[in-house]
Amino acid sequence: MDADFLLIRKMKQGNDSAFDQFVHKYYGEILKYCNYHCHDTEYAKDLTQETFLRFFINLSEYHYKGKTKNYLYTIAGNLCKNFYKKKKDMPMEDTELENASFTDKNQLDTVLEHVMLEAAIQKLPKELEEVVILYYFQELKLTEIANILCIGLPLTKYRLGQARKRLKQILGMEGSL
Repeated sequence: MDADFLLIRKMKQGNDSAFDQFVHKYYGEILKYCNYHCHDTEYAKDLTQETFLRFFINLSEYHYKGKTKNYLYTIAGNLCKNFYKKKKDMPMEDTELENASFTDKNQLDTVLEHVMLEAAIQKLPKELEEVVILYYFQELKLTEIANILCIGLPLTKYRLGQARKRLKQILGMEGSL
């Protein structure tokens, strides 16, 4: 039997240690995913906790199909989208990068490269952006990405290839990625 199946069964029976094991198993991955999407550690923690809270609230209706991690990513993705909708209404702070202190030029270059890469990824269509995030930042396998996005493996590979091509064009790079 699958470990998630057993954990979920124990959680449905009210076993507190099963809840702890479940959160411990997936918390890091979901936090990393939320942190990438919202770029604010505190909001990422809140979104991660909200992801688990929503999962647990609906646990009685949840029917295990071997894709628990996919379901958590779906919940987290929806929460991140809602976060972006709310964030568009908030004023942006232009001084964050200006006020940051960097000890050397390499550190500044690394930050600027990261900002340029994030801006380029955000210019991708959403379906390509999500594949890039899951593959490069979440370090998931293509089969896992296909399962999470509910698409076939060939389409996942195609989207990753298209994303790489577009990122090269956006960044003006031909020999990398």
